[in-house]
Amino acid sequence: MSDETARLIEQTADDLFSAESEGARKALAEGAWPERLWQIFAETGLAQAALPEEAGGAGLAAGLAVLRAAGRHAAPIPVAETMIGTLLCHRAGAEVPDGPLTLYAPPAGALAAQPAVREDIDAANLPRVPWARIATVLAVGAPGHGLAFLKPSDVVEGANLAGEPRDDVAVSGPPDRLHPLPPEVDGFALMAIARAAQLRGAMEQVLAMSLRYAGDRVQFGRPLKRFQAIQHYLAEIAGEAAATGAAVDAAAQAPNGFGFAAAKARASQAAGTVARLAHQVHGAIGYTAEHDLHHWTKRLWAWRDECGNEAYWWQVLGAHAAQGGGAALWPKMVAASGSAVAETAGATVSSEGEGR
Repeated sequence: MSDETARLIEQTADDLFSAESEGARKALAEGAWPERLWQIFAETGLAQAALPEEAGGAGLAAGLAVLRAAGRHAAPIPVAETMIGTLLCHRAGAEVPDGPLTLYAPPAGALAAQPAVREDIDAANLPRVPWARIATVLAVGAPGHGLAFLKPSDVVEGANLAGEPRDDVAVSGPPDRLHPLPPEVDGFALMAIARAAQLRGAMEQVLAMSLRYAGDRVQFGRPLKRFQAIQHYLAEIAGEAAATGAAVDAAAQAPNGFGFAAAKARASQAAGTVARLAHQVHGAIGYTAEHDLHHWTKRLWAWRDECGNEAYWWQVLGAHAAQGGGAALWPKMVAASGSAVAETAGATVSSEGEGR
């Protein structure tokens, strides 16, 4: 994919989410499905952006650019779930269902005999499935357990801190369809890098809002940005956002388990710091429902724990680094950061650290 193509895709996503997300958030807050935003998103083909070029997409880097834009504008539709679900359908050789998709993907090793992807199971309960009330539910087990298309028998509606649907799903009977996945494909790790990209975009928006507010707000006869404490806060927010962006970019260039784990760990760690300092900059007004800041800080707080928090992914990285002993650590880091070629966007990802 050329740089020009990547820029065009990101600009298309940015224009769409910029124009439509505010109204869509209001609709969601009132209990309505943001149909207009979803229809435009589907019609532009952005849901297929993460597919490899031979499958009609532009590769993982393009998909992460779309997710970055979605996070930047707090787009209230299942962008990550649909994009990663589409990618997993491609890897499984399955036809992609119409409409929004959602994904239930447990961490590797946590549910080794994942019941939702077995043909002989009578029932399964899937907790906190994003957007399950309006989406086709896909379930992917630990690597090697396949991809299942499910028909929920019951959905108990819930939400995360940002008000995004997180529903408990009951499934009766075996899945409608069950497709094998290559053993190296890990749906949990793919969702983790997708959330990291969304966190990146949200941090960038929080930084922009904080800079603007600090420049406009006058206290004791001078703008807030002239106070040294505020300057330190803004600099730290910018540093955390930049570090997260660098980690996500590195993972996009070398799509492997090490890179995905590092990106999500760094993004989750940064999210809490960015949200806290942004509220320090904004003061009391930033805590009000009337101010827009909460749309992004609530997402930072919610997304940092979804698809594995920093503690989980640091543990995965630690287990990966410990394999082979100290002598193997530096060569392993160089190989992980320098591997720029993968057969497909999901080719070498695993959320299960070796030796866990």
